[in-house]
Amino acid sequence: MKKQVKIIKEFLMITLATAIVAAAVFFFLMPSHLAVGSISGFSIVVGNFISLPISVITMIFNVGLLILGFLLVGREFGGKTVYTSVLLPLLIGILEKIFPNHTSLTQDPFLDMICYLFTVSVGLAILFNRNASSGGLDIIAKLMNKYFHMDLGNSMAIAGMAVALSSALVYDGKTVILSVLGTYLNGIVLDHFIFGFDNKKRVCIVSDKEEEIRNFILHTLHSGATIYEAYGAYGLQPKREIITIVDKQEYKSLMNFIEKTDGNAFVTVYTVHKIIYRPKI
Repeated sequence: MKKQVKIIKEFLMITLATAIVAAAVFFFLMPSHLAVGSISGFSIVVGNFISLPISVITMIFNVGLLILGFLLVGREFGGKTVYTSVLLPLLIGILEKIFPNHTSLTQDPFLDMICYLFTVSVGLAILFNRNASSGGLDIIAKLMNKYFHMDLGNSMAIAGMAVALSSALVYDGKTVILSVLGTYLNGIVLDHFIFGFDNKKRVCIVSDKEEEIRNFILHTLHSGATIYEAYGAYGLQPKREIITIVDKQEYKSLMNFIEKTDGNAFVTVYTVHKIIYRPKI
């Protein structure tokens, strides 16, 4: 029963995330005709040559790519990818029925691009954190990875830019530039949404006040730490290095304490995007 409830919650979150992506495409991408790197963006361009709704064109591309992926890559596309690939155009189609004469909310293509980037990144971040995707370009990237031996990240970037540049077939220079710029910024903003909110800091400390700092980490911050034996290269004097991982608030408290306790401490700080840790019970 618990497993079933977990699966239901998982697909509810994926449905919500896909709905956010669909809203971003419909309310911000379509009115300004921006072909920001995605299958939906390419469908907007193709819609100028085929008299079909964008939702139908997106569905045709997504289903076609899924079939192509299964035939050429194999069964690497799980149920989540199939689900979102079909759900996204369906949701866009529903919005087309509800708002048949929809126009830009901002009346400015640049603002539409900015709104799209932040809105779609929320949806995509939720999908990626649940090991799902919106399909489309992901499948093209896997095909390029298999047959051209290209890195997946580079494959996604090339596919996205190709979509953005395709807007030159039907739109003016401003729209093309905004599409290319939006495609580039989309990756940056998405990385921020995926990695930026839960970043932690790895702090490495060498100090003569080691005991005071260690006690502060353990008993005030209630965090853990690891201590390594280290030697200075110049004098080969033995030192002990404290390494701890803290969140943003703990980091501020720790740095303030170190500054007050030992102004001569040697401290290095690194950003940590992910921690895998299962405490023993």
